Amino acid sequence: MKKFYIATDHAGYAVKEYVKEIVRELGHEIVDLGPQNADRVDYPDFAKKCTEAVLSDKGSFGILICGTGIGMSIAANKVSGIRAALCHDHYTAKLTRQHNDANVLCFGERVVGKGVIADIVEAFATTEFEGGRHATRVAKLEAGCSFGSDFDA
Repeated sequence: MKKFYIATDHAGYAVKEYVKEIVRELGHEIVDLGPQNADRVDYPDFAKKCTEAVLSDKGSFGILICGTGIGMSIAANKVSGIRAALCHDHYTAKLTRQHNDANVLCFGERVVGKGVIADIVEAFATTEFEGGRHATRVAKLEAGCSFGSDFDA
């Protein structure tokens, strides 16, 4: 069983209960970090709550939802130790777990429908990190990439 923390802004609030039910049906625990209604809020505040929870609870994961998923993913990736991925389908959700060891899933309520949301959440929740050649790349992310003129792609 995995533990997930979920937070949204007002533009992601309408699908939050649906996502929580999907996570529970997959046999995982989910903790709701808000908001508790659809009143306008600032997504960085809720991204911060979720990322802090994920970092303080080793092995846990986060789910962040806003209108497009873009704002939440930008805010979450400002936090050291967070690898947040903006996913639009099963394939991106699966690969971000396999190759990037993403610990926070982001998506937009306004850009994906409920069927796709279910598929994204299921893929993210059930896929494990492959390690291997990907572990070196994730380690570089964790070390804090800084790309200068000597960047070797």
